[in-house]
Amino acid sequence: MTASTAEGIESVSGGGKTPAPKENDNAVIIKDSYDERLANADLAPLKKQSWSWYNIFAFWMSDVHSVGGYVTAGSLFALGIASWQVLISLIVGIVIVQLLVNLVAKPSQRLGVPFPVTTRFVFGVKGANIPAVIRGIIAVAWYGVQTFLASESLDIIFLKFIPASHALATDYSFLGLSALGWISYGILWVAQAAVFWRGMDTIRSFIDWAGPLVYAVMFILAIYLVVKAGGPSHINLNLSSGAPLSFGKSIPVMITAVALVVSYFAGPMLNFGDFSRYATTYKSVKKGNFWGLPVNFLVFSLLTVVCASATVPVFGELITDPIKTVEHIGTPFAVLLGGLTFVTATVGINIVANFVSPAFDFSHVNPQKISWRMGGMIAAVGSVIITPWNWYANDQAIHYTLDLLGSLIGPLFGILIAGYFVVSKQRVLLDDMFTLNPTGHYWYRNGFNPNAWLALVLAGIPGIASAILPTPLKQLGIVDITQLSNYSWFIGAGLGYLAFVLLERYRPQMPHLEASEPGVYDGAIAD
Repeated sequence: MTASTAEGIESVSGGGKTPAPKENDNAVIIKDSYDERLANADLAPLKKQSWSWYNIFAFWMSDVHSVGGYVTAGSLFALGIASWQVLISLIVGIVIVQLLVNLVAKPSQRLGVPFPVTTRFVFGVKGANIPAVIRGIIAVAWYGVQTFLASESLDIIFLKFIPASHALATDYSFLGLSALGWISYGILWVAQAAVFWRGMDTIRSFIDWAGPLVYAVMFILAIYLVVKAGGPSHINLNLSSGAPLSFGKSIPVMITAVALVVSYFAGPMLNFGDFSRYATTYKSVKKGNFWGLPVNFLVFSLLTVVCASATVPVFGELITDPIKTVEHIGTPFAVLLGGLTFVTATVGINIVANFVSPAFDFSHVNPQKISWRMGGMIAAVGSVIITPWNWYANDQAIHYTLDLLGSLIGPLFGILIAGYFVVSKQRVLLDDMFTLNPTGHYWYRNGFNPNAWLALVLAGIPGIASAILPTPLKQLGIVDITQLSNYSWFIGAGLGYLAFVLLERYRPQMPHLEASEPGVYDGAIAD
């Protein structure tokens, strides 16, 4: 297959090479043997990998620094345990995330392909579409939620500086959202689409400065609130409500907090390969993950608890939503700076976690007709259709959504990790991931690996059940096992890993390759 686009493609035919018409960081190599139903300018292996550790670090800054991240981190401090116990839980949880992200990043970095393509050697060249669609749909839902959260910041700016907008916020509504809400949502929808449409180079540039900007404003906000409160001595950093828990009773709560941290990052963790594929080396990925996860997340969490704690003496009530905190300050400059900052923060996480992922995922379903950009726009339109403001209004939405999210993608994570590190021993035939020839190693049975799909069912059913059933069972007065839903990601991932390893041991489907075989990419080779 020979092709060329503005993105830059190098077509390889036999032993010769035809120079790409344009050289950039997104240039790819498409060989004549690659089937056009599996490869396009977005899914093929990269010709050049140029992201540094800082770009990975900036990715996580954009992923962490959001309204949702602020509220989630703040909510952990209200679980009834001491602040030092919350911090330990945060550190343990984010270190687990770091270790898991390092694992899932490796195949994409080694092969230079996005997440949905890496699943082909496990699920089959056709079967990989189902994991792609699952992750894509989840991303669409979160994309809508994050856009809605950011739009609330714009609402505050409009209400502060344009008095006439009050009527739009109260007198007119459609499908559960005010007219002002629709205007703010629409502005952000267009702005995000514009950044995304310009490609990964623009996205990289955006996240490189967005994360540090949010940090700067968060420090300013924290200092302002502490001074306004009368100094550090007037702030109680313990956000727990009610009587403090004994040490024995606090342990299960700490474990729950750890699980919630991991579940919060479950989505971007699964498709992190969409970004690690651009990194120069696997070593740079791990360095970026270290600074972007445990270090960055801990600092952001501390800033969050300081800001939230200071709202009690300053405003007379605990406020864990940064948008409402800025609104309470009330000064025009604070509203404008804070509002625009949190808009930027939420746009950052939305693009890196919920726009790029479905773009690759939906393009993977039909590479001939759906480009990366078109896949992203499908996600953007879908985010409006689901009217996220309606189902997000529930007080338990954050934690419940995290549990359901984990139950769906946990098994996929476990199966991918088992397939790459245990079964294939990090050895992959890259070219066979782009052919529909029945003689290809990843054709399996009509393009599907039966072991992967059986493992997904065996792990998915218990995972989904653990997320969905506890609440109705409690409401019916049958049994209270609501804590189980907090561990749905671990249940799904653990069962997926175990089921796939056992199935491949007793009825093997995946090829057992030697590092010396032609065309084999051995991920075990050091950088």
